[in-house]
Amino acid sequence: MTNQPTWLVGAIAVAATLAPQITHAACDPGEELIRFSHVTAESGHPKGEAATLLANRINTELDGRACMEVYPRSSLFNDDDVLDAMLRGDVEMAAPSLSKFEAYTLAFRIFDLPFLFEDILAVEEFQASPQGQEMLLAMSDQGLLGLGFWHNGMKQISANVPLERPSDAEGLMFRIQPSAVIAAQIAALGAESQAMPFSQVFDALESGQVDAQQNTWSNIYTQGFYLVQDGITETNHGIIDYLVVTSSDWWQGLDDGLRAELEQIILEVTHERNRFAFELGELARMRVRQDGGVIRRLDDAAREEWVAAFAPVWDQFRDEIGSDLIAAAQAAEGGI
Repeated sequence: MTNQPTWLVGAIAVAATLAPQITHAACDPGEELIRFSHVTAESGHPKGEAATLLANRINTELDGRACMEVYPRSSLFNDDDVLDAMLRGDVEMAAPSLSKFEAYTLAFRIFDLPFLFEDILAVEEFQASPQGQEMLLAMSDQGLLGLGFWHNGMKQISANVPLERPSDAEGLMFRIQPSAVIAAQIAALGAESQAMPFSQVFDALESGQVDAQQNTWSNIYTQGFYLVQDGITETNHGIIDYLVVTSSDWWQGLDDGLRAELEQIILEVTHERNRFAFELGELARMRVRQDGGVIRRLDDAAREEWVAAFAPVWDQFRDEIGSDLIAAAQAAEGGI
């Protein structure tokens, strides 16, 4: 057999996972059907792994009363459409990125502030605080209920040119999530931004429709972004986390006992998978490097340049987010 270059082996491995694999339970008449929609890979990605574990536990432990079907890789809805679909009753659960809730609440803008959290453990400490837990109810008046936060990881920046200093990003077109805070970040770099669904990012990068993006190691690897970029700059400047969300009406309409058991299973899955998210990210980072991806680490001087470049974003959104909430997030200690 002809030896294939490492980068090609990686590309083939990524391509092999592109076909959606829907986790279907053999739902019986009378069981509560729970459709879970998400946009990421079903394996090797923190959200995909958590959704699969959640479905396995529900379908085993609540057999006869509830069953869950998982639809990965936007095979049911993408994150731009899933919340409206949930309010219509077309899907029961999802876990969009926190930036995707901008049309329903501005509370989650705090998670898009650049260089706010030291690491994912600091994020978790803040989310577990009274202020963080209150955010689960931020959309209750609009019919959406948060059930828990799921981790992905810290954000890195990639582009089709080398990015070492903030000035290197000037004039580039970045794909972003639909977030005013993230758009302000890109503007602070002298670059432009275009919001688009996660499922379209690879094609947009490959075609040159956009030049750059910011994402976690798990997303960069499982979606193959590194295959069509010059390299990844390891900034750790932000986070991508998810909110497990459901319709308030659907949730309150469940039998009290079933709802309590679902709540406990979600809590346990959240705890288990969040412990594993950091390891998955590190594994994805290693695989990007093994496949020939270029990873650029920032020295102290370069990092300070990035922090300074993003500083105006804090001033722009401080009053809107609230100094007290920002102070609570800053007080969270990391320590990976």
